[in-house]
Amino acid sequence: MKRFHVTTFGCQMNEHDSERMKGMLESLGYSEAPAREEADLILFNTCSIREKADERFVSHLYDARALKRKDPERVIGVGGCWAQSVKDQVFRDYPFVDVAFGPGQVHKLAEFLTSDSLTAQGFFEFEGFTGHLPGKRARDVHAWVQISAGCNMKCSYCIVPSTRGREVSRPFEELVEEVRVLASEGVREVTLLGQNVNSYGTRLRPEPRKFSELLHAVDAIDGIERIRYTSPHPAHMTEDVIRAHAELESVCQHIHLPLQAGSSRVLKRMRRTYGRERFMDRVALIREHVPDCAITTDIIVGFPGETEAEFAETLEVVEEVGFDGAFTFIYSPRRDTEAAEFVDEFVPHEVQTERMERLVEAVQRRARERAQRFVGRTLDVLVDGPSRYDPARLRGRTTHNKVVNFDGLAAPGEFVSVEIATATSQSLTGSESLLSRVA
Repeated sequence: MKRFHVTTFGCQMNEHDSERMKGMLESLGYSEAPAREEADLILFNTCSIREKADERFVSHLYDARALKRKDPERVIGVGGCWAQSVKDQVFRDYPFVDVAFGPGQVHKLAEFLTSDSLTAQGFFEFEGFTGHLPGKRARDVHAWVQISAGCNMKCSYCIVPSTRGREVSRPFEELVEEVRVLASEGVREVTLLGQNVNSYGTRLRPEPRKFSELLHAVDAIDGIERIRYTSPHPAHMTEDVIRAHAELESVCQHIHLPLQAGSSRVLKRMRRTYGRERFMDRVALIREHVPDCAITTDIIVGFPGETEAEFAETLEVVEEVGFDGAFTFIYSPRRDTEAAEFVDEFVPHEVQTERMERLVEAVQRRARERAQRFVGRTLDVLVDGPSRYDPARLRGRTTHNKVVNFDGLAAPGEFVSVEIATATSQSLTGSESLLSRVA
């Protein structure tokens, strides 16, 4: 039996796609190898959202080349956004790669592996959903569900539209049935995935659907206890979606709302289609309908032309909102994007770095302050397994997507009540309540 090993870089969609790769390979008779050097097929599912992601992946790719030199029969495959973005040069620059494929043609990997001759091939059309492929879930009680692929937005810094294509939504009934099957298999939490998840369904034919309709339909499925989704866009964060967090028991009290910048001028140059006022209006609407909701975000530092005053506006938003967490990034130019042409306005790296330090301090301080509201409360926690930092303790997540490390005897997949004793910007700690268990 041949064995495969998959290394995944990047976002939750890539994690989903890798699970589908693994399921597809096992359906072909492969088994998963615990280490790369033990595999006959070495696969990489790549990200290209930032320059550091490219650099990190390429170092791994050269490690695979060394393994192939020891065993020339070993097959190396590269999928995902990086492969799509360099499709015209991947085999020229990396001649040891046997197969490359974009996010829209994961299924072509099976066609390649079952062909009579394994000559180098590339597959880069946008067709089909990886959600249609068999999957191998990393966690028994959690599942990723791909509801759409691609993106119709034109953010000036973003490579995703060119690597994942135009936005296409999966049929509504198909998704509801997929979640129903997952529930019958013991899944209790689903995460709905799309590049712009809350614009789901607007172009479905013959009948357009709303993202809030999908939330209601999934909430009605017996066995599904929690619904998460990522990533929404502030321009499409409508009141009906926000109300779903208040009205539907299974929709988690956590919204990831990417800010990117606090300056309306910078947001306009980013082509984000909203300004600071619209973003703050969405935050106010969330806090009105779901007062305890955790709000997390993405922020880019040092976008071309960003002034000190404009960066100060980002800090003002961070202070005012009090995000429960943030993914923060230093801007890096991406090939074939509009912002990569703003060369004359690039912010010096040392300035970007200094601004990043100030941003991280502000985000973590406010997140730590926000987290104190959980101390002394008893929260429902879905258990993941042993704590990463102390195997004698357990680890799980709340509806707010807060990590909880706690003392207890629960098994992975169980819901338990945990009394919260302390809180940091990153996680909570506590003990399993002796009085009750969540049904």
